Amino acid sequence: MGFLTNWLEQYGYWVLFFALLLEMLALPFPGQVLMSYAGLLIFQGKLDWIVAILTAGAGVSTGVTLSYWIGFHLGTPFFNKYGARFHVGPDRLSQISNWFQKYGNKLLLVACFIPGVRHFTGYFAGVTRIPFRTYACYTYTGAFIWVTVFISLGKVLGPQWEQYHHTLNRYLIYVGITAALIFLLVYVYRRNKIRFIELLTSSLQKGISHFHSMGKVKFIVMAAFTVFAACLSLMIGMIQEYLENEFRLFDEVVSFIIHEAFDPSWGIWMNRFALLGSYYVFTPLIGLTIILIVWKGKDRMLELMCFAFVILGGEALDEGLRMLFQHVGPSTGSHEFPYTFPSEQTLISLTVCGFAAYLLVRHKGNLSIRLTVTLVVITLCLLVGISRIFFYVQYPSDVVAGYVFGGIWLSLNVILLETLRMLRRNIIREFNHSNL
Repeated sequence: MGFLTNWLEQYGYWVLFFALLLEMLALPFPGQVLMSYAGLLIFQGKLDWIVAILTAGAGVSTGVTLSYWIGFHLGTPFFNKYGARFHVGPDRLSQISNWFQKYGNKLLLVACFIPGVRHFTGYFAGVTRIPFRTYACYTYTGAFIWVTVFISLGKVLGPQWEQYHHTLNRYLIYVGITAALIFLLVYVYRRNKIRFIELLTSSLQKGISHFHSMGKVKFIVMAAFTVFAACLSLMIGMIQEYLENEFRLFDEVVSFIIHEAFDPSWGIWMNRFALLGSYYVFTPLIGLTIILIVWKGKDRMLELMCFAFVILGGEALDEGLRMLFQHVGPSTGSHEFPYTFPSEQTLISLTVCGFAAYLLVRHKGNLSIRLTVTLVVITLCLLVGISRIFFYVQYPSDVVAGYVFGGIWLSLNVILLETLRMLRRNIIREFNHSNL
């Protein structure tokens, strides 16, 4: 690696271009580390940020284009003859072809972030005959996102590059793998949709003699359960890291990035962002949600009771967790309750705002409205978390833990609400049927 960084200092953009091009052809070049180091050179004024991103993006794009056409021209006969030697025989190739035709374009956006995947994606895309225009659109976009992230991280880290880049690379790899797993889960669900629905229905029918529900409800319960399972696995990992005291480096890296990205001039805005996580915002939101439930709700009492349970239970959950872990925050000397793990603001923001938004759009058929409301809630929660870190009130691990525990509580209550709603309607249906 040392000789590559020396070459990068001497020859700059040419090394960046050809190293990334060769890595995309599955040659052993450490592209992510090289891009982070290029960011350090940008910090030092030796390279230009925009030119470096364009050069790196061009190198990756050239490499994935070459790998695509190599795979395209080798084609299926090559793999039919030699594929069995490396476990890619005709049957496997057919499966890969079908998979890429249905979901490959989505995977291509995140493939660059996954070691061992980005090196061979182009070859398989060419062999399986994904239309080049589609392949180029998604792959080039993913390539420029990838190089922008790592070069910008190196620029932000500056002199701290050597200390932090390995940790950042590790967490970004986790993000890429997580994104790929999400796409894989969607793929598996769609392939086995009927089987999943039958399993869900049969599980609910154990206590109900005649169970009928809308497909939308089944999808909501399945989606909420997926979120719950993902957050639960994250929670287990976070508790393990908490017990082993492994949050220190993560907190240092994220705090450093936040304070590099947002200088003290952001103070006024951060105060406003902090208010988003307080009952100055929650109280009118709760009031508006209650009014709309009473006005247009389909199961008014049930939704109101679940909403109250989410709010009161979320407060109790937060207090209990902080007392359990007793993790003192970075600047809590004057606080009566100094424990900050998980973050009260991010947990309550996600649960209250998330559940309120769910109740408001639950019966709306407009997909654009649902997506807009979801993005608003996510943005609000992120701004609240950033403000906590900016003011040194909470550690980044506290903030992330708030999101994770909040996600568990929110998804559990969505499942509870929809299950109770289905049970209630089934009871009413049976009662009406018995009176006929």
